[in-house]
Amino acid sequence: MDRKNSILQRAFLLYVLTGVFAFAILARVLYIQFVEGAELRQKSEDLTLEYRKVEALRGNIFSADGDFLAISVPVYELRMDMKADGLKKKTFDDGVDSLAWNLANLYKDRTKADYAAILRQGYREKHRYMLIKKGVSYSQLQKTSAFPIFREGVNKSGMIAVASTKRVKPYRDLAARTIGKTGPEGKPYGLEDAFDKELTGTEGLRLMQKLSGGMWRPVSDDYAIEPENGADLYTTIDVTLQDVANSELNRQLTLHNAEHGCVVMMEVATGDVKAIANLKRVSDGSYSESQNYAVWESIEPGSIFKLASMMALMEDGYIKLSDSVNTGDGTAKFFDRTMRDSHEGGDGVISMKQAFEKSSNVSIAKMVWKYYKDEPERFVKRLKQFHLDKPLGLEIAGEGDPRIKNPEDRDWSGPTLPWMSIGYESRLTPLQVLTLYNAVANNGKMVKPRFVKEIRRRGKVVKEFPTHVIDEKIASDNTIKQAKEMMEGVVENGTAKNLKGLIYKAAGKTGTAQIAVGGRYRNDGKVIYRASFVGYFPANDPKYSCIVVISEPSASGFYGNIVAGPIFKAVADKVYAGALDIHKPYNRNLPMISDTNYPSVKSGFASEASLVLNRLNISNEMLSSSAGFAVAEHVRQKFTFQKPQLSKGQIPNVKGMGARDAVYLLESLGLKVNITGKGSVIGQVPQSGGKLVKGQTITIQLG
Repeated sequence: MDRKNSILQRAFLLYVLTGVFAFAILARVLYIQFVEGAELRQKSEDLTLEYRKVEALRGNIFSADGDFLAISVPVYELRMDMKADGLKKKTFDDGVDSLAWNLANLYKDRTKADYAAILRQGYREKHRYMLIKKGVSYSQLQKTSAFPIFREGVNKSGMIAVASTKRVKPYRDLAARTIGKTGPEGKPYGLEDAFDKELTGTEGLRLMQKLSGGMWRPVSDDYAIEPENGADLYTTIDVTLQDVANSELNRQLTLHNAEHGCVVMMEVATGDVKAIANLKRVSDGSYSESQNYAVWESIEPGSIFKLASMMALMEDGYIKLSDSVNTGDGTAKFFDRTMRDSHEGGDGVISMKQAFEKSSNVSIAKMVWKYYKDEPERFVKRLKQFHLDKPLGLEIAGEGDPRIKNPEDRDWSGPTLPWMSIGYESRLTPLQVLTLYNAVANNGKMVKPRFVKEIRRRGKVVKEFPTHVIDEKIASDNTIKQAKEMMEGVVENGTAKNLKGLIYKAAGKTGTAQIAVGGRYRNDGKVIYRASFVGYFPANDPKYSCIVVISEPSASGFYGNIVAGPIFKAVADKVYAGALDIHKPYNRNLPMISDTNYPSVKSGFASEASLVLNRLNISNEMLSSSAGFAVAEHVRQKFTFQKPQLSKGQIPNVKGMGARDAVYLLESLGLKVNITGKGSVIGQVPQSGGKLVKGQTITIQLG
């Protein structure tokens, strides 16, 4: 019995010990799960090893002349590890105030006291990844690295710089919609979107260890796959021309209080888009580039469409430029609609060349109606021959669809044909219209507008984009010849005579179209207009084509020659000034001016004036020993320069001088100068001959 009890006692004790041990294990499990679990899970997470993506540097976008249009620049988040092993309390306490002062002085977003408070709180709470400043540039980071505490180095200061990239357009609004953007904010567009794959590159991989505080550090480069940076895009855009187009468009929009507008300049032979500007009025009354109107705005082109109508008539052999047409009283009725010319009362009997030059709606509509009214599909077929019914297929997304009506369309009506002939009841984008005019300038060869010439990787060309020919010949040589002749006539004798008299000859067509709102062209008696000019230069050997479209001008006129023409001239002048290949050869042995057309030479620095006159082969002579400030006089086909006769103690006469020379002369006599106006000096106060008192102010008026 005793033996049995002894066995039972031992078994009971074993069970008890086993139960206690099981309970201890269970208690420990529960303790770990619910008491230490969070901390242990955090430690496990903190010590995670994983392959993390390494962002590739996005490729740059360049202009045709090698300037940056879009570039990825490094930016940094400045953080601090307050538990860094090398960051000693004495180092922190001794340097925190100086560090705070330097940070406040550099970034100017907080006071010294604010920075000091943030740093001290972070140190007390032992933050491992405390944010100090976002958006730090590389140059700012370099300066920050030399500040107290941070100058001790990464291990001893806890300074952390987290690098990323920021996309920057150095020229800001210039061609901004064409250059475009991509990324998480908003819908991508432009070249950034069209060539996103090439620009993005390939991400790399790197084995990283996660530290406490969310920080990651590389374990070893042995386990890294380096990223392949994106390729660079070389565009056709010329920054100088783009700047002129942008500034002139802005000026004209402001002058005419217009809603929006666009300018595109293209190289005739290649289709290279050298400048493309799009501006729209914003809430504060200024203008910014918010839409790419040149590419996507499909609109009724108005009178600039008359080129296509005339070419159709000539291509079918129905008219010659010398043929006559009677404009009558300047009106023509087609069914229940009356068409009017801008010139009330009509122009009587005129030639078809004159009809185009004067932009006579009645003349062109009568001819189209006469020859195509029974077979309107033949007229439409000719328009399609000029590729006006198809998109250009641009690299940039968002091209507006053209629309050329067909007789079988549901909205084709009796008056459709004559109104189509003058640019209504059809839709084209400005770039599609320019492509037609460029084809005429290019002797009938139609080329696709080109925005990108090549893609390079590490300076080596990896892909080229040759000129894409849409059609080798859109019309016969005779039609192209006549089209050029009548467009030259527009500038010489017609609606664009304000462009006549340039150093180079231009050709083109003006347009003044009414804009339909809700299907109506008149709303409460008010008509809204769109002004345009499209053409090319030099007319005798076309190198560049250009279109300007201004929508809703409401001040200082609305006609195409007045509103759009000056922009064409300004951009063309800039091109001509810089493109020496389109200048006539200069013969030094021949006089460059006639005997009766000598330039005006103002009084000023004789050496500079003499240099210009010598280049022009104009005789000139220094009558005084000095080539400095002198008075110019023209006598018997010769200019002479001599020192001005200045009466001592009297205010000199500076009328007729340029501003710079007048200021130089007056200030050299101890006078202060106030300038008003622009140009040459037309008046001065006090008048010349008065007593000269050093230090007094003299006002000169320029005009």
